[in-house]
Amino acid sequence: MIVTTLDLKEKYKNYTDVNGKIKRDIDKGIFFPLVRGVYETNSDTDGYLLASYIYGPSYLSFEYALSFHNIIPERVVVYTNATFNKRKSKSYQNHFGLFTYRDIPKEAFPFMVKVYEEDSYAYFIASPEKALCDLLYIKKPVLSIKELIKVLFIDLRINKDVFDQLNFQDILFLSSKYISNNVKYLKKYIESEYIK
Repeated sequence: MIVTTLDLKEKYKNYTDVNGKIKRDIDKGIFFPLVRGVYETNSDTDGYLLASYIYGPSYLSFEYALSFHNIIPERVVVYTNATFNKRKSKSYQNHFGLFTYRDIPKEAFPFMVKVYEEDSYAYFIASPEKALCDLLYIKKPVLSIKELIKVLFIDLRINKDVFDQLNFQDILFLSSKYISNNVKYLKKYIESEYIK
């Protein structure tokens, strides 16, 4: 369960040294700090359930979401998240893992993100199409469709059959929300190969 310093100050209001009591509880493993002023009470909670509580607004995207949706073969151990208007990348390491946060365009941010509830936590994760656009947005720009194909199927190791199952209409819709060569070439590739 997520608790904040305010929650704990209320809970421990009868203690003379509230901050000391909180620190002792952290030392005993009763609370696990996520970020300043926010704690988790269960040491076994999965990190993906905690990502949006650490820094936000944000949602799981990039490599983590692509792995979650079985679009890329690798298991991703870093909780990669998308944010907007933060102007710098952030990362937080805590008991639950490494959490990273990268900006995407504000115009793209609200689309195709699903919210799930699990064990009283809410977590937000990009659709496969959105995660792919987000990842291409932050990657080094390509200069042709040929280079993009190499990024998709060699660098990212996306299986062609899996790629063929993506919702191309969603990608075409999203493509106008990014100012990105990579997303532009993704749109051109889809239009040339799949939209007849």
